[in-house]
This record gives sequence, C-alpha cells and structure tokens, in this order.
Amino acid sequence: MTNSAANTMERLFRLDGRIALVTGASSGLGRHFANVLADSGASVALAARRLDRLRELASEIENRGGRAVSYEMDVSEPQTISRTFDQVEGELGTIDLLVNNAGIAIAEPAIQVDEDEWDRVLDTNLKGAWLVAQQTAKRLIAAGKPGSIINIASILGYRVAKGVSPYAASKAALVQLTRALALEWARHQIRVNAIAPGYFLTEMNQEFFQNKSRASEAIIQNIPQRRIGNPEELTGVLLLLASDASSYMTGSTVIVDGGHMQSSL
Repeated sequence: MTNSAANTMERLFRLDGRIALVTGASSGLGRHFANVLADSGASVALAARRLDRLRELASEIENRGGRAVSYEMDVSEPQTISRTFDQVEGELGTIDLLVNNAGIAIAEPAIQVDEDEWDRVLDTNLKGAWLVAQQTAKRLIAAGKPGSIINIASILGYRVAKGVSPYAASKAALVQLTRALALEWARHQIRVNAIAPGYFLTEMNQEFFQNKSRASEAIIQNIPQRRIGNPEELTGVLLLLASDASSYMTGSTVIVDGGHMQSSL
C-alpha cells in the first residue's frame, strides 16, 4: 500500500472535529469507547453517575493531548439528560456522535424479579437509551447537522440465558429501536446503528472469569473461539460506525462475539 493510500485509509476512520457523548463512560466498555474516540480526534463528553471516575478518565485523555469533559448524568432521570446536553453545547458544541452505552443488569430468576427491578433495568437500558438518542436527534435537526448514533446492545438481544430476563428483553428492544430510529432519521442524515457484543473482559466480570469456575468455563466452552473478548477487539467496529467509513450504513446491528451466536444455547 502506498503512503497516499495509507493516509487515505487513516483519514477515513478519523473523528477530528466531532463532538462525542459516551454514556456509562466511568468503567468497562464505556471507558474503552471514550478512550478510542478521543484518541481518534473527537472531543468527548463523558457521562455517568460516578463523577469522580469520569474526572480521572478525562485527566488521562487530556494528558495524552485529547479533549474530554465530565458530566454527571443518570439516563433514568430525564432532567439530568437535558441538563447535560445544555452543558455540553456550552462547552464543546452540538453532539454529533453518541455512544449509547449506559446499562445495568440483575442476575435473578424471572419468577423472583419484582416490578421495581424490572423497571430499573428497562428504564436504564431501553428508555434511557431512547431519551438520549431523541435528545441527540432533536438538537442535530435543529442545528442542521448530520450525526451518528451507536447503541450498545448485546447478543442476549438475540438469544437467551437464564436469570437475566429484564436485561435480555431490554437489549432485544434496543435492537428494534435502532432500526426504527434509523428509518425515521435517515432523511436528516442521522445514522443509527448498534453493536451487539458477546462476553468481554471488564472490571465487572474479571474476577468471575479469572477464577475459572464451572459456570465461567461453561460459558467459554460455548464460544467457538474458546475465549472471551478483550475490549480492544471492539475498537474497529466502533470506529467503523462512528466515522464516515460507514456513511451508507444505518439500521444495522454488528455482532462481535467470537462466534457465540453460532453455537448451541
């Protein structure tokens, strides 16, 4: 490949001049996504409930020469969403790249899940994602700007596992919401896609998988690649959907799971 071709390829995935918002950015995949976007040139608004963790991340990004600002936001509380968007517009500009990553799960048999637990999961994973996406689209349309929205779904939106019924239901709905929003907002040049990860190593599940219990080994044995993923293995698909490299993609959900979807339940 010539230097010119290599430079063209690199520019295709660059995000210089973009204003990104990452929800649930204080840990796990959200933290990784924020780092990737910042290192690719975007100014990043970091949003989550744990402001201290966000400030640590923002400092790390700034020390590498990036631009990041922290905002305390709970996607299950609509008033914090509009407040955050106002603050981001004042400090960075109109958000034109959203990574809808905030999410929670409870591990409990369906017969034991109470209404409050059900509501808490659906309010965060589905309603919260919808509210943040809607706020993004409203402001982009008002500003006459194109944009990209990336919802973080899950392979449990397509297949099932025991003890996570609210989570699975929320992620299945998020996949369908992605398609619905893509259809409605395409005429405004707002693309809406999703990533459906399988099992990835994060601080939340690190102990579970490193202890090599019967339960964790059973999960790994059901993944054709016989391992769980590293967050870095989501970098490529994130940059694809965030950048102009996917300018003709909308309404798609990209599954990244080591082949897990092809295995038996």
